[in-house]
Amino acid sequence: MIDKRDITGLVLAGGQGSRMGGADKGLQLFNGVPLALHAAQRLAPQVSAVALNANRNLDEYTAFGMPVWPDTIAEHPGPLAGFIAGLAGCRTPYLVTVPCDSPLFPFDLVARLAAALDARAGRVALAAARDTDGSLRPHPVFCMMRADVASHLARFVAAGGRKVGVWTAELNRVVVPFDEPGDDPQAFVNVNTEDELRALQPR
Repeated sequence: MIDKRDITGLVLAGGQGSRMGGADKGLQLFNGVPLALHAAQRLAPQVSAVALNANRNLDEYTAFGMPVWPDTIAEHPGPLAGFIAGLAGCRTPYLVTVPCDSPLFPFDLVARLAAALDARAGRVALAAARDTDGSLRPHPVFCMMRADVASHLARFVAAGGRKVGVWTAELNRVVVPFDEPGDDPQAFVNVNTEDELRALQPR
């Protein structure tokens, strides 16, 4: 079994917030707490250490009291740039990533990703949930990966790759359903607008 002491958690807050009017999404408040900090606090009990990937307002993120790892790639080409920063910064055999804008992700997210990764000898594991039509939809930014995928990822991005799903399809990927009785159907809902954020506040 993969021990949580071997896992570093990374909250991805490096996006441009284009659908939120350019606002830094990780600093928007969810029940009075910045989204990125809320995600970090939800993730912390599941891993050995938590860091943040951010590219703006670094002083504010540093004030949260955890390492901040900005993108190292020019033009910030999406979540994979955050993955690269996380893999460069982590000192554990595994890295798990969560986006800052999905505040309801499961408290047992990491344990279930780790169990599936271990059982199937995978290199990456992705969370998935059922859509309203019953189909299983991957949520690839909720990703647990072996740290030794770093060189493969660097080559993929250098060649112009930008999509998490396309990259993970090149590896021994494990898709982990979160559709058991008791699982929250909104666990992986992400907020892209202020209205969507307000709608989730009562949760």
